[in-house]
Amino acid sequence: MGGSAHTPAQPRRRRTAAERRAELIEAAVVEFARSGLHGTPVARIAKRAGVTQPYTFSLFPSKLALFLATVEHGFDRVEELFRAAARDFAEGRVPEAPDVLSALGVAYMRALHERRVDLMLQLQSYAACDEEPVRTVVRRRYAQLIALVQELSGAPEEEIDEFFRRGMALNVAAAMGVDDVAAACEWVQAELRASRNGA
Repeated sequence: MGGSAHTPAQPRRRRTAAERRAELIEAAVVEFARSGLHGTPVARIAKRAGVTQPYTFSLFPSKLALFLATVEHGFDRVEELFRAAARDFAEGRVPEAPDVLSALGVAYMRALHERRVDLMLQLQSYAACDEEPVRTVVRRRYAQLIALVQELSGAPEEEIDEFFRRGMALNVAAAMGVDDVAAACEWVQAELRASRNGA
């Protein structure tokens, strides 16, 4: 008797709670970046992640808990970015950077353009700092980020301070969709001319 043997379909592997948690955080990055802690319904995050709202609350006891996990994830990504940039510099893969601190800056600027959603989440985390648990996490992680940059670069405190000031200015510029926020830059001058001309 001819014919091919029937091969039963392999059962689809069920994702673990840890995998679902990671998927929810990735969905939350997008949704919280768009509308912040108070403006984002958990149902919208659950829908993006492909799970139910009750299941979401089985992994995160509250929206605030999910937001805090998402903020931690955002800081983790920046730390990973900086560590990778320092390795790339050490291995000669950032020829345009004269030192480690510059290499970190190059990587950060690239990330702002490639994953704007991470930037917007970061800004939403600062905006939510009226909530004490958020403020506690953001302060702790920001301080740890400063310590990491000091460790990776060995730069003096004055240079570290300037690095973070410049980073914040870049955040504001990227949020507005411009490359710079200096007083003399072209778009600022164009806006001022338009205001003076009554546009």
